[in-house]
Amino acid sequence: MFKVTINGREVEVSEGTTILEAAGQAGVYIPTLCYLKDVNEIASCRICVVEVEGQDELVAACNTPVVDGMVVRANTSRVRTARKENLALILSTHNVECTTCIRSGNCKLQTLSNDFNMGAFAAPSFEGVPAAQDWPQDFPLIRDASKCIRCMRCVNICERVQASGVWKATPAGGVDVAAASIEESPCTLCGQCITHCPVGALTARDDTARVFAAINDPDTITVVQVAPAVRAAWAESWGIPREEATPGRMASALRRIGFDYVFDTDWSADLTIMEEGSEFVARVKNAENETFPMFTSCCPGWVRYIKAQWPQYVDQLSTAKSPQQMFGAAAKTWFAEKEGIDPNKIFCMSVMPCVAKKHECALENMNDAGAGQDVDLSVTTREMARMLRECGIDPRELEEEEFDNPLGNATGAGVIFGATGGVMEAALRSAYFLVTGENPDPDAFRDVRGLDGWKEATFDLAGIPLRVAVASGLANTNRLLAALDAGEVQYDFVEIMACPGGCAGGGGQPIHDGQELAGVRGDILYGLDKHADLRFSHENPTVLQAYEEYFGAPCGERPHHLLHSDHHDWSMPHK
Repeated sequence: MFKVTINGREVEVSEGTTILEAAGQAGVYIPTLCYLKDVNEIASCRICVVEVEGQDELVAACNTPVVDGMVVRANTSRVRTARKENLALILSTHNVECTTCIRSGNCKLQTLSNDFNMGAFAAPSFEGVPAAQDWPQDFPLIRDASKCIRCMRCVNICERVQASGVWKATPAGGVDVAAASIEESPCTLCGQCITHCPVGALTARDDTARVFAAINDPDTITVVQVAPAVRAAWAESWGIPREEATPGRMASALRRIGFDYVFDTDWSADLTIMEEGSEFVARVKNAENETFPMFTSCCPGWVRYIKAQWPQYVDQLSTAKSPQQMFGAAAKTWFAEKEGIDPNKIFCMSVMPCVAKKHECALENMNDAGAGQDVDLSVTTREMARMLRECGIDPRELEEEEFDNPLGNATGAGVIFGATGGVMEAALRSAYFLVTGENPDPDAFRDVRGLDGWKEATFDLAGIPLRVAVASGLANTNRLLAALDAGEVQYDFVEIMACPGGCAGGGGQPIHDGQELAGVRGDILYGLDKHADLRFSHENPTVLQAYEEYFGAPCGERPHHLLHSDHHDWSMPHK
């Protein structure tokens, strides 16, 4: 152990500890901007500089390891002046239209500028603020180069955590798209670069104006569906305790915005299990003629990734559409027919924890209901929060309300879709029933839970050993696929989520700089499942009603047309 003194406080730390980490243990605050633990520790911003006794130059606390007996001063006049000068250099080439920036109030650079009273600091005069990059404004991921601070977080998140390599560092010290354009890159639209950008240089396309236009159109019937993971994060920006940010209060908030029907994507998650589970059981029963593993297909970021990076495995994706798309197809067919509504008047939108959903709902092959796109538009959890604020709605003042029927009933199995391993667990619960005719213990498959990036398990399915795997985060996915390709592992069923921790950590979720909340949010979803009246997708009464009244048998002719898709109907640029 090393003894280190920071601002007069002595602390014992292990070898390899950085000054920043030691300061945290000593209760001493050192500001950072570019730093992300284990991802971006390159000290590019120089905001974390400190004085070390015996050294002439200031050192970066984030990547300087301590030595025994080190004495550090983190709050001297020299240190504060250096931090202000470094901030001034960053601000001199930064678009500072903060009042209209989408990250205003939740921007690390803005916070530091306020903390250091930069308005009163005599900053050096620089010219040549970069103009906003010529960027396709219809692409789901938007970049404004004039707000980039060259911290390299996006480069490292994309390469090290997501294995996509969309961003690159330029010789001049900036950031650019590695391909000719973002549209020609293998971008999965996972959105992790957005949630880890400390400023507003990266955002998701804002579609809230289109939502309000539909709500304000008297001839349009607006239908909104809310994804499982949204309920675990939607009220974070209001500071509402998680136990009070209930799905019922969320439904009430959406109703106040003005939607005609407020439904639950958990319902179509149950529908997805009926289709995907039936598809998997059929493959198992015909194993000698099938190629394994079967991969889940509900994550559009993962589907984009496999098409771009591992196209040889595309045919092993489940053909089942995602819950978002199944919902849209059901809303504009069975629901419209049941309620006597012209499906062409329905504007079906979703609230998702995801940026890739914006691309998925716009795909040309996602229009099987015959009334335009099955899902007309998708917004992120962050956009939902902005809509509530624009409407002056304070969720803290709302009473709980139920989702509308019939697309509002869901089981615990549908809820856990939002956590890594949740789709696998929900599918196995129903696959067991489809094979044996009996329900398993609903927690029998809990071994697939948890935040490990690559999990494996073997379960007994009526005497058949099922080898399953779950991966979240595309770097973990890449390792799994490489091992599969080399014949080092064998599986029957594999769940992949593009975002670390699954949808709970999605690129459309609320941003809390330096915090990874997928685990906390996932625990909320598992808690809702544990206390649900029904925990098996095949017991959802309105899903069964939909099959009886409209769809027929799972994986039958009508479900195959409306609820399944051909992954070869659209293309992705290859890396």
